Amino acid sequence: MPNKPNIVFILADDLGYADLSCYGRREYATPNIDRIAERGVRFTQAYANSAVCSATRLALITGRYQYRLPLGLEEPLAGKTHIGLPPEHPTLPSLLRAHGYSTALIGKWHLGVLPSFGPLKSGYDRFWGIRSGAIDYFTHLNSRGAPDLWDGDATVEQTGYMTDLLGDRAVEVVSRAATDEKPFLLSLHFNAPHWPWVAHGDEPESERLRGGNLRHYDGGSMRTYARMVQAMDTQIGRVLQALDANGQSDNTIVIFTSDNGGERFSDTWPFSGVKTELLEGGLRIPSVMCWPARLRASTTCDQVMATMDWLPTLLDAAGTGPDPAYPSDGISLLPVLTGGPGTPRTLFWRYKANEQAAMRDGPYKYLKLRNNTFLFDVVQDPRERANLKARLPDVYTRMTAAWDAWNATMLPVIPDSFAELFTAADLADHIGT
Repeated sequence: MPNKPNIVFILADDLGYADLSCYGRREYATPNIDRIAERGVRFTQAYANSAVCSATRLALITGRYQYRLPLGLEEPLAGKTHIGLPPEHPTLPSLLRAHGYSTALIGKWHLGVLPSFGPLKSGYDRFWGIRSGAIDYFTHLNSRGAPDLWDGDATVEQTGYMTDLLGDRAVEVVSRAATDEKPFLLSLHFNAPHWPWVAHGDEPESERLRGGNLRHYDGGSMRTYARMVQAMDTQIGRVLQALDANGQSDNTIVIFTSDNGGERFSDTWPFSGVKTELLEGGLRIPSVMCWPARLRASTTCDQVMATMDWLPTLLDAAGTGPDPAYPSDGISLLPVLTGGPGTPRTLFWRYKANEQAAMRDGPYKYLKLRNNTFLFDVVQDPRERANLKARLPDVYTRMTAAWDAWNATMLPVIPDSFAELFTAADLADHIGT
């Protein structure tokens, strides 16, 4: 394909389905992310591959169900140094790099630690960001109190609010690429609005957390969360402006999405459930995409899709495809985005906490929570209230059998993996009530 498109893939952390004004947020506006939707497509049935972070990121970079690799069984990755994304596994950046792209990750990695694993070992030419699941926005210390800001494989010290620093580096990548003959992939993976909940001006709160628990059980507010999301939106606006200034906007694919459903202060309306839950609110995510050279502006797409679809979609746009030895479990979305018919999808999930299982097929969703099972029509009943398993026994039986068959093709759950789960009792233990 002549004039291969540049790709800017922007990932938020723990952003809820309705946390953007283009998805219904009324308390604040996200004009720059909205601008991506105005220039292109807003997806209405986008799913995360997992209800937690590292598992979804594994599906994104490999284009496959995360349960095919040991890393995908760690929910989330809990400081185990021997588990990570194998450097020999083909990835979105490695496949694009082999096709002539320069590649950069600015932001969060969370797919394994040095010396065995890292962005530079898995297809990225450049990395500037964080390796663990969470850091403080001002001190840049992780949950173990260790510095976690990197330039390549070396730690660095840099003063500033993390969201702003990531925006600075992303603008540098875009500006530098304007003078390069290669097309580029920029993965801009924000840690916002993941806990701890601190925004501009909250340095005293950040200092209070130094050496403490970044989960921030006694912190945050709706206003703080709004300011965190708006700070991210501002930096995305800077990246879009850099593309415009360098004449790159027309042939650049820009995607914005989240790694899973929202957490404490998120808005997941009209869905119930949050991060760590296989209810729709834990899985449904905002997703917007523009490519002015190829896609119509101001459109919506109701194609059911998942995180793992981005790899085949972007490779298709670049004129290449997945490694035949590692076929994608996703599909290219380009045919439907360029006017073709929708593609029926069947998607599967599981999560160790509360023995959760889920499957989406057509309008129906099978859901298992411990020993309780459900069948919902999530098109007509997005809040998952009316259990149809007795009314539609044939559909229920077919879907449970299909989930069992799919699960048998994945790696088995490992008993000692850490599964993140917040219950009322857990919170009470931490807040002293």
